[in-house]
Amino acid sequence: MKEVTDDEIIVKIGATNPWWRDCDKVPFSRYRARRYFNQFLGLARSRTPNRALILMGPRRVGKTVVVFHFIKQMIEDGVEPRHLVYLDLQQPLYNGLSLEKLLEFALRAAQVEPSEQITICFDEIQYLRQWEVHLKILVDNNPHIKFIATGSAAAALKLKSQESGAGRFTEFLLPPLTFYEFLDLLDESELVKVHDGGEKQLVVTEDIDRLNDLFVDYLNYGGYPEALFSDEVKSDPSRYIRSDIIDKVLLKDLPSLYGIQDIQELNSLFTNLAYNTANELSLGDLSQKSGVAKNTLKKYIEYLESAFLIRIVHRLDHNSKRFQRATNFKVYLTNPTMRCALFSPVAADSQEMGALVETAVFSQWFHSMYAELHYSRWQNGEVDIVNLNNLQKPVWAVEVKWSDQFEDNPSKLESLKEFCTRNPKCSIKVTTRTKHSVKNLFGTTIQFIPASVYCYILGYNIIRGKERFFEFSAANVPPNE
Repeated sequence: MKEVTDDEIIVKIGATNPWWRDCDKVPFSRYRARRYFNQFLGLARSRTPNRALILMGPRRVGKTVVVFHFIKQMIEDGVEPRHLVYLDLQQPLYNGLSLEKLLEFALRAAQVEPSEQITICFDEIQYLRQWEVHLKILVDNNPHIKFIATGSAAAALKLKSQESGAGRFTEFLLPPLTFYEFLDLLDESELVKVHDGGEKQLVVTEDIDRLNDLFVDYLNYGGYPEALFSDEVKSDPSRYIRSDIIDKVLLKDLPSLYGIQDIQELNSLFTNLAYNTANELSLGDLSQKSGVAKNTLKKYIEYLESAFLIRIVHRLDHNSKRFQRATNFKVYLTNPTMRCALFSPVAADSQEMGALVETAVFSQWFHSMYAELHYSRWQNGEVDIVNLNNLQKPVWAVEVKWSDQFEDNPSKLESLKEFCTRNPKCSIKVTTRTKHSVKNLFGTTIQFIPASVYCYILGYNIIRGKERFFEFSAANVPPNE
């Protein structure tokens, strides 16, 4: 049986690093960078302390593109192109090779010495067994090399990096697009004007109808950067997102990472959860309907969270207290686009819009390093989003609506009225479809704001806040996401 030769591997590495021959041949350099790029760039450039940078995130959010943008920027800054090496670990030629052996081949292909100031990127590193142990050894033994690794199973990568790479790895999470980034990439940010003045922030849009049209587009296909610029993807998001993102994660990534035997069970569970995004569920109900044991379902849900497909949000009671034994919870897709791809695109007046708008609001908040999100539900009412402070007291709450009727007739907000009575110091927002106002109701001040504007400003503030954090971080080391 023929075996792959060293020369074949070296030729392959050269082919996937075309900038060694022509500086203008960096893939995807024509794409506009995401707003997260500058944060990543600072970490990727930094060589002190000596740490590997782990770029985590779900499939198709642009991790590889971010790496290529980094390579392009470094070349423009005067770095020798052969000091920038990219290795796609999904390549069949690399099967069975250790990171140490791949490094050896990479240095031979680039014709450089390990003592030179080079950067090596291992793309999709989770496919290598015990990658975290081997990467730690490489970091320790090669202080002149900057190692960057990417992976699509965020929680699994994070767990292993924390277990084996303490003090050697820095994690950077790249989530799906925020609505703010969606408009930025489309050059539509002028639709929303943000005026920062002290503690007050004025947000204005002069064309709410146009903004809402784009917001519906965002729900349907806008969570993934590549989809924005492809008419083929827009015309058939189901095929693109289902096959290239969801199916690969469910049928390949998770089974290979966790040894899942019954892939059909996992697929069925995810489909059920996706259809019920923003709805309250329980393990008991899921077990009864699926015939799968609760403990197995719990593990599956943890795996889906590890792949950054879903997030679990826990329930509070009518006094905003946690339940001692939480049996009910909500599941949110980390990206509303997935539901549209699995089932059908939504129109502005679709019945599904309520759940998708709520999912979109939560998906913006998932970018935050600090927000501790819950929902409050009691016998006769519910409030969609409640944020607790360090003392476990509610700081702010949001009732998500895709309708103007509650701004026109606030007396319909009966659950919110009861919540405000029990939590008078809590800041309250209610989203609408088009209307924006501030009213004194239920003994507190309530801001009504269009859902599309609210999602935009969430992404704007969270990402700009992260940018400021990284600017002021002297060591260029982010907190564990």
